[in-house]
Amino acid sequence: MDFFSTLQEGQVSEELLQLVRVLIVIVIGLPLLVILRRTLSRYVAKHYSPHYGMLSGKIFFYIGVTILVVTVFHELGFSLTPLLGAAGILGIAIGFASQTTISNVISGFFLIAEKSFVVGDVINVQGNVGVVYSIDTLSVKIRMFDNRFLRVPNETMIKSEFINITRFPIRRVDCNISVAYKEDLKRVSEVLFDVAEKLPYSLQEPPPLLIFDKFGSSSIDILFVAWTAKENFLKLRNGLNMGIKERFDKEGIEIPFPHVSVYAGSASNPLPVDLLSSEKKVFSASKNIE
Repeated sequence: MDFFSTLQEGQVSEELLQLVRVLIVIVIGLPLLVILRRTLSRYVAKHYSPHYGMLSGKIFFYIGVTILVVTVFHELGFSLTPLLGAAGILGIAIGFASQTTISNVISGFFLIAEKSFVVGDVINVQGNVGVVYSIDTLSVKIRMFDNRFLRVPNETMIKSEFINITRFPIRRVDCNISVAYKEDLKRVSEVLFDVAEKLPYSLQEPPPLLIFDKFGSSSIDILFVAWTAKENFLKLRNGLNMGIKERFDKEGIEIPFPHVSVYAGSASNPLPVDLLSSEKKVFSASKNIE
């Protein structure tokens, strides 16, 4: 009896020791993986780009979790050979059932390799404008300017046209302006260039440009453009529009509204127009109602 009792106590002690080892691996391994992941992400983001920092951190964490799970199974005494065989069969079945997912994963690698945009860029995807929040294996996450969350599958990003708004360091601000036909266009041009020159966000190189667009139905249409650093785009656009309106009012330059002329033709009588006082208008209106 003493032999069996000692044997049972030894088995219990061995199982308890095994459980303690598993707990130690989990308790120490998971926090260590999180700390190493953050350290690696910060290092790579500092020396390369935030996108590569995020990606390297995720890859490291996934590999670390896989090693941690394998270690736990090994400590518990499970044989990994049957599990790997079952995982292979299950992987083939899942592969046939998840072709879209695989396509997104492959497209994600192409997006990362092509580097058309990185984390932090402002892009326009099918009319949706926002900041790239992350580029993951399945999708691109975008935080829109009204604080909505947009998720675009990687396959869609590969197949669709998108605009990277902040790819280059400078941007052009376009101002569409209309002036009356009676205005002196040379004077209008001088005023516009003066407004742009006095704004601190307007670049001198490339210089501002004025283009006479067309003769409209009620005005002469002008396109005035100026360049600025990408982070000052909104400041320059607001400054130009407000400055042009203020200077036009000060200089007496007319921004016309649409005019409509009614012409009856030379062979017909002109259309009669009567100017009525307010009392006659009311009387005429009431008479028409009756």
